[in-house]
Amino acid sequence: MEILSVRGALPEHRYPQEVITDAFAGVIARGGLDEQLLRRLHANAGVRQRYLAMPLSDYADLADFGQANDRFIEVGVELGAQAVADALKEAGLTPADVDLIISTTVTGLAVPSLDARIAGVLGFRPDVKRVPLVGLGCVAGAAGVSRLNDYLVGHPDEVAVLVSVELCSLTVQRDDVSVPNLVASGLFGDGAAAVVAVGSARETPITDGPGRVQVLGSRSHLYPDSERTMGWDVTSSGLRIVLDANVPNMVRRYLAADVDGFLEGNGLARADIEWWVCHPGGPKVLEAMQDALEVPRAAVEMTWDSLARIGNLSSASVLHVFEDTLRDRPPRPGSLGVLLAMGPGFCSELVLIRMADE
Repeated sequence: MEILSVRGALPEHRYPQEVITDAFAGVIARGGLDEQLLRRLHANAGVRQRYLAMPLSDYADLADFGQANDRFIEVGVELGAQAVADALKEAGLTPADVDLIISTTVTGLAVPSLDARIAGVLGFRPDVKRVPLVGLGCVAGAAGVSRLNDYLVGHPDEVAVLVSVELCSLTVQRDDVSVPNLVASGLFGDGAAAVVAVGSARETPITDGPGRVQVLGSRSHLYPDSERTMGWDVTSSGLRIVLDANVPNMVRRYLAADVDGFLEGNGLARADIEWWVCHPGGPKVLEAMQDALEVPRAAVEMTWDSLARIGNLSSASVLHVFEDTLRDRPPRPGSLGVLLAMGPGFCSELVLIRMADE
């Protein structure tokens, strides 16, 4: 499979981190809140600013999960459609060219799913195939690319699209003063992203985009006895975050062996990889990735930059880092890279990619 374009989309409401911190301190349950802890966690999140689905002043007026989910559908469809439209335009294709759309989200519920609603907005063909992925969380950007590849290997003359929509701010629980909720309130932002890819037999127009990327293979790893490492508890008030402080240790324990085994299966070693596209899980997770991969901060600088500029967008984040890399730090033609993310399960997804020759 060949990736023709990767495009992100962000809401219009942008705020500095300290403004979001002040606002959140004013609406979270006051009785047991340790405000000094809240401010320290937000300041140490590695985030300079974030984009939110709504004006900051509107969050205090959300009465329940139903209202938050209504906004998720409204804003999510708009952002997702924008990302897909931009990616198709960059690829020189139209909505009528799309044979398959995969959607991924973990921050809201929509039935019909987001892919069906986006297909209606953009005018996809009525025979378009749809695959909604729900529950993968932060790993889903990389896993979605893998599933695109799986499909296009069997349908080499077709066009497939992945769209990720995550509106994390709508899930923050105002009655939860636990450390995981305080961490999440300072780390996660809102956004969408889309990938357009074609099978090996599909002829496509040459465009002025930042370059095409070939997907050479992928590997998934579901870790044992790790279900409570990351995820949601679904409650009457909405989605309550599960986030174990042990995540960085999980990265250090598993990631190096995962990457080495994956590369060895493709006749490669870490020294053959010239560029890394990593999900920005947070400062401690990124430091653990650097340690596990034995690479300097410069090797994942695009990920650190993305975390600072937009926060962690769950599944959409690694795709934003992918877009930024292709646009701002284009890899050498023919060079090999790895796209990777980790998320609920607990699990990892690795994708071997190659910058197409000029």
